[in-house]
Amino acid sequence: MFHIHNDWKEIVQPEFHKAYFKELQQTLEREYAEQTIYPAQSDILNALNATSYAETKVVLLGQDPYHGPNQAHGFSFSVQEGVPIPPSLKNMYKELQTDVGFEMPNHGHLHAWAKQGVLLLNTVLTVQEKRAHSHKGIGWERFTDYLIEQLNKRQEPMVFLLWGRPAQQKGKDIDSSKHCVLTAPHPSPLSAYRGFFGCQHFSKANDFLRAQGYTPINWQLPN
Repeated sequence: MFHIHNDWKEIVQPEFHKAYFKELQQTLEREYAEQTIYPAQSDILNALNATSYAETKVVLLGQDPYHGPNQAHGFSFSVQEGVPIPPSLKNMYKELQTDVGFEMPNHGHLHAWAKQGVLLLNTVLTVQEKRAHSHKGIGWERFTDYLIEQLNKRQEPMVFLLWGRPAQQKGKDIDSSKHCVLTAPHPSPLSAYRGFFGCQHFSKANDFLRAQGYTPINWQLPN
């Protein structure tokens, strides 16, 4: 069920052998057999496969995958091509427009960011159809805590984008003396006007990357 093709493999292999992860795997095998679960099994670890540990520059932490058909594909906030752009992502695009002069694309597929070093990581990596947070507490949180812990340990600094209380809680132990930790309300329509709009996180992330001597992220998405 879980295949990793880059330097994450060595990092996560020990977790795969732990009792909690074996239990998680059994739960998922049962769930995929009996329910409609998103994303497809082959897409669960897409974020790790698309953005290696060594090349991660920005971590964009989401909660759990979208729970509608053909939306989730293993990347936080991103949807598959041909699917309407979800409201939170639309608000991210609006902020990008005012922050970095971004032009609205006709899709919500964020793979172009992942290829540049933006780790699009959710806290929970699977979900039942039409049931948000249905896989909360089955073991994913422990696994993604471990991933964040490993990123935090890395010598090379990176940017963590933590939007909304759950993401901020999840990232509470990140060493902000080494890494750049940017916090704001979640971009969802319920909270975007409370400080997500105007946060300028995309330009601030690039300012930090430049200061470290890294190539900044080209946030513009091709149509």
